[in-house]
Amino acid sequence: MKYEPAFHVVLYQPEIPQNTGNIGRTCLAIGAKLWLVRPLGFNVDQRALRRAGLDYWKHLNWEVVSDWNELIIKLPDRQPWFFSKKAGRVYTDVAFARGDVFVFGCETQGLPAAMLIDNAERCLRMPTRDAVRSLNLANAVAVAVYEAVRQVGLD
Repeated sequence: MKYEPAFHVVLYQPEIPQNTGNIGRTCLAIGAKLWLVRPLGFNVDQRALRRAGLDYWKHLNWEVVSDWNELIIKLPDRQPWFFSKKAGRVYTDVAFARGDVFVFGCETQGLPAAMLIDNAERCLRMPTRDAVRSLNLANAVAVAVYEAVRQVGLD
């Protein structure tokens, strides 16, 4: 199903199909488009990916791109938000808008350091205690996009 996305969720080189499937379900629930930036740690037809998204996957607006540059070409004139535990600003301290792009890194590495440095003013974090290395990727995406939904007022 194609629709004008409320938001764009970008998974930069995701590794775990179950996370991607769950994120796909969240994207469908809020009307967001899911972008997967290669290389991926799984095949998009992998059973675990489909299973995590249940029967919703066929309704999801999603696309795989070969690299970051292709994504930027397909989403011109947009300033993405980059999520990282290393960011200084908390995600609740910014105003999100309809059509915003939310970028999340892979499960084991996060986003590349150069990407975070080049976009430091657009980097956001979710507060976590030092005892936790990071949030699960699917949980982090859900927290971020539902804050955006709260702010924008989608129903």
